[in-house]
Amino acid sequence: MSGLRGRIAAGDRVVGCFGKIPDPHVIELLGLAGLDFIVADREHAAVGLQALDLMVMAGRSVGLPVLIRSTGSGADALWPAMDLGAAGVMVPHVRDGEEARAVVKAVKYAPGKRGFSPSGRAGAYGTMAAADYRAQADADSVVMAQIEDRSALDHLDAIAGTEGVDVLFVGPADLSLSLGVGMDAPELAQAIERVVTAARAAGKQAGIFLPGPEAVPRWAALGVTVFVLGADQSLLMSAARQMMHAAKDS
Repeated sequence: MSGLRGRIAAGDRVVGCFGKIPDPHVIELLGLAGLDFIVADREHAAVGLQALDLMVMAGRSVGLPVLIRSTGSGADALWPAMDLGAAGVMVPHVRDGEEARAVVKAVKYAPGKRGFSPSGRAGAYGTMAAADYRAQADADSVVMAQIEDRSALDHLDAIAGTEGVDVLFVGPADLSLSLGVGMDAPELAQAIERVVTAARAAGKQAGIFLPGPEAVPRWAALGVTVFVLGADQSLLMSAARQMMHAAKDS
């Protein structure tokens, strides 16, 4: 285990953002800015497979691991990105252990059901020995299971205990909707703490989406180590607004 997955397993604090702009130049810039990873958002943005191909290539050029947030948990939503060389997956709405196991089987070669081909970027276009490629792919691919549903709270131990799942990742917005409470409700905070506790008890890590870095210390103190802060769009918007505010009011 090495790279991003190794850092996650070691409990290092890793920080990334969502990638919603389907352009490799943005990936290059964020890599040079020092992000630990980026999650190309195929669930909520227009990131097609061809764009993802270039985004992953750009990420590799600057040492920035590119994961995907998939459109679902089906194998066909996961395999193509892994063959392109994505560092892993963030799968939305994982509700129980059965779904978690299905995700792992779709991402990992053994003991999964992922179709094998070393001919893509992930296998160095066929220049890696097949056995070496399989072993490296399984050792380094990151699996984040998103906890976004009330029903998932009753299955946290099974999800966290699934071999191959690295991170229980909270989507606060969807979880708050599922719970029927606001984003600042104590019930949501308690639910997130339950996710963190279950992850830590299973020897796994917990992650969370936050719009910015302000609340990182709070959640880090409770044991969260994986942070997705905003998106490339929000970073661009914020910087542009700050520039205009400074220029107009000076």
